[in-house]
Amino acid sequence: MHTTHKKYLAIGLMSGSSLDGVDAALTRTDGEAHNEPLAVHYVPYPSDFKQQLMDMAKGDIPLSDVIRLERKLTQYHVDAVKELLDKPEAKDAGQPDIIGFHGQTIRHMPKEGLTWQIGDASYLAEHTGLPVVADFRRRDMAAGGEGAPLIPLFHKILFSKLGDDDKGMAVLNIGGVSNLTYTDKNGNITSGDIGPGCSLMDQWAKHQTDKEFDEDGMLAKTGTVNKIWLDQAIENEPFFHEPFPKSADRYQFDHLFPQNLSAADGMATLCELTAKTIADCFNKLCPPEEQPTLWVAGGGAANPALMTAMKKYVKEVKPIGELGLNAGLLEAECFAWLAVRRLRGLATSLPETTGAKHPTTGGVLTV
Repeated sequence: MHTTHKKYLAIGLMSGSSLDGVDAALTRTDGEAHNEPLAVHYVPYPSDFKQQLMDMAKGDIPLSDVIRLERKLTQYHVDAVKELLDKPEAKDAGQPDIIGFHGQTIRHMPKEGLTWQIGDASYLAEHTGLPVVADFRRRDMAAGGEGAPLIPLFHKILFSKLGDDDKGMAVLNIGGVSNLTYTDKNGNITSGDIGPGCSLMDQWAKHQTDKEFDEDGMLAKTGTVNKIWLDQAIENEPFFHEPFPKSADRYQFDHLFPQNLSAADGMATLCELTAKTIADCFNKLCPPEEQPTLWVAGGGAANPALMTAMKKYVKEVKPIGELGLNAGLLEAECFAWLAVRRLRGLATSLPETTGAKHPTTGGVLTV
């Protein structure tokens, strides 16, 4: 017998490892197969605030400033909610039921069972008038899981109708870190972080050109890959050779920064590093002749140089924009969906997605 569950009006908020700003999405969802995007909004962080967050992660600011930065970050999220709800399509939808608030990851150390996301859920609830679900990761880590990535279950449900019947489904998210969700033709799910996404390229752009990122991949397109450095970097980084499930901290690849290369050659080499580590991981999970389309979400989907580099190694790579989905807002939609799952007591992670001892329902509710 088919059961129809209540559909909640939920807001998802995501500030990812790229540290570029707040993604906000309003969806109508039951926390299962129904996911109806209604409105989206983006609030960028100023460059100096982004740098302050990076300094915090590296322990370069006093504790009193950490507290002040958390309040400032939360205020950006309050503003994102209010501006989202001021859009005509949001006003027509009605009063939201819940906010899913990821917060900002400062450090993620899964081998020690530790993770830290800043963001004041009580302040967000008070200043939006809405209940908030936050602190999604630590319940999974308490059960022995990696605490990340949390998007695979959302990927599996959202893309289940789009997979190749005889090959399964694959979704790649490229933010500061890249992560993959792969479901084989029998529905078995495998997921985890792969390695650097845009983080190293963004750092190189800032260091070499004082720009926040390599717009349209233009710098990478003009450079030449240093294959000797590339092969050594991949060979010598243990994380690339660990099996799934696994998760990464944004800063654990900072040592993979090429020396004595021009701005263009360094960018081309780091772009190739990101593409090849993704491809190596996917090809280990699934031989090329059996691979489904690799659908790409996140900021990396907007980098033509990176997309072109991946196509050298993977049979079929496409941005999820071709499906009418918003590549940059998918994670925000996910945290709206996860908040509803928390309300319903449904699992937000599984042993096969994070390595936890059992399925867990993450998130703390602030009303």
